[in-house]
Amino acid sequence: MELRQLSYFVAVAEECHFTRAAKRLHVAQSGLSASVRSLERELGADLFVRNTRQVRLTPAGAALLAEARRTLAASDACVAAVAAVQGLLRGTLAIGSLQCLHVVHLPAVLAGFVSDHPGLDVELRQGGSGELTALVAQGKLDVAFVSRPAAHPEEVVVGSLATEPLVLACAHDHPLARADRVSPATLTGERFVDFAPDWGTRDLVDSVVGPRHVALEVTDVHSLLDLVACGLGVALVPQSFSVKTDRVRFVGLTLPAPHWETVSVTANPPSAAAVALVADVRRSAGLTSS
Repeated sequence: MELRQLSYFVAVAEECHFTRAAKRLHVAQSGLSASVRSLERELGADLFVRNTRQVRLTPAGAALLAEARRTLAASDACVAAVAAVQGLLRGTLAIGSLQCLHVVHLPAVLAGFVSDHPGLDVELRQGGSGELTALVAQGKLDVAFVSRPAAHPEEVVVGSLATEPLVLACAHDHPLARADRVSPATLTGERFVDFAPDWGTRDLVDSVVGPRHVALEVTDVHSLLDLVACGLGVALVPQSFSVKTDRVRFVGLTLPAPHWETVSVTANPPSAAAVALVADVRRSAGLTSS
């Protein structure tokens, strides 16, 4: 079994099409198809169900996909480790991030990182904490900066970056806006604005408030705060959100207030590039590298 065969297999699995996979890899379709057939013969199992309209994974193919991604990621990590020893970082670094990381200004860190490592191709995608953590475990991302997941796969390593308390965000004319502090218990029955499931603070707030009515779901911070400012609901958000607008009243929660934690998530073992980026993030945040 060769890495090239696994690379071809993963491309076909992700594209669900041999022609598109060949174009993506810049190889002849005949060669790609022959390589996949050779892999199937070696494994003694069909990896794809093929018909004139689509290509889809068989159960054997689905079982192989996660392992193939991990194997390819490990191969890339081997190359990166040698390059790091030689003082070089090259290849691709795939990064995941929440939209707002109060602990660090990620674009500024990435600008310096790219300047320091011009041979490295940096990719970035935003998403929810659970989604991005799963992508790291699957080998699709090298590192993610997210809120601490309630549970995480064995394939990743989670490192703490910062914590901050949650606060209540409400319209200035909301009855709770006049309070000095608010107990989460008083929020029962309130209409909530929150991120979609698996985004930001959603799971944490669910654990703090319990069953609640989330009437409006968003995928960005500014929309959440705009809806709250217009009186369409309340929200529990990290305290750092309070610097983003003066159109919303932010009220502290009774002590001990629940805390939101920002973490880094890397593969186990991490690539050299991921280690270098996390170190830069920690330095930018005033933390010691680890």
